[in-house]
Amino acid sequence: MLVAVDIGNTNIVLGFIEGSRIVGTYRISTKAHHTSDEYGLMITQFLGFSHFTPDDVDDVIVCSVVPKVMHSFRASIVKFLGLEPMIVGPGVKTGMNIRIDDPKSLGADCLSDCVGAYAEYGGRVLVADFGTATTFNYVDATGTITCGLITTGIRTAAAALWGETAQLPEVEITRPRSVLATGTKTAMQAGLYYNFLGGIERTIQQFHAEIPEDFTVVATGGLGRVFKDDTDLIDVYDPDLIFKGMEEIYRRNAR
Repeated sequence: MLVAVDIGNTNIVLGFIEGSRIVGTYRISTKAHHTSDEYGLMITQFLGFSHFTPDDVDDVIVCSVVPKVMHSFRASIVKFLGLEPMIVGPGVKTGMNIRIDDPKSLGADCLSDCVGAYAEYGGRVLVADFGTATTFNYVDATGTITCGLITTGIRTAAAALWGETAQLPEVEITRPRSVLATGTKTAMQAGLYYNFLGGIERTIQQFHAEIPEDFTVVATGGLGRVFKDDTDLIDVYDPDLIFKGMEEIYRRNAR
């Protein structure tokens, strides 16, 4: 079994992969300052929840955009699983060409998403990841990442709204019943949701306007499920896309 770990700005997500099947996923808050022992305890508990033991783990691959977490997390893998994890980064074979100004600046999460999308859906694909930040990356027919876009995530924008105002409360990010809101909370939810949805659609339309070939739009990320049913411009929602990409990267670098 392969354990794939996506260390993001908000959550650390673990995926247990047997063959090509994802048999369990679990989330840990990234913001908490956990020790290696705490991470190790949570990992072994999650393995138990999926009816596995540390001895069932053949290898671990880690994709991280939070460097300060890596020391403790890597140490937990070495101590509790007895394995040195593979890290997605420079020197790791991905099968992708990266033709942007600074290829090393492409986040490991975006790279893994693109690898997963190209492996699963083929070329000419726009990958939209809705997380702490919202990213769009385009992969052409040859498996080349040619361009990308980064903007705020809806939760990040919402936190700025209630964090910088004296009387606006924190609200749940959810699809509102109507844009005709009659209270402060529902007005905030409707405003955040439809403003962000409009931005998503306009962004995808602009990609279509500037890329001459037709392409598939694949959305992923925890907040992608909030919008997937409200627009025809997203073709596929794949919550496990990053794990599919990490599995493909691992296969290309299998030790």
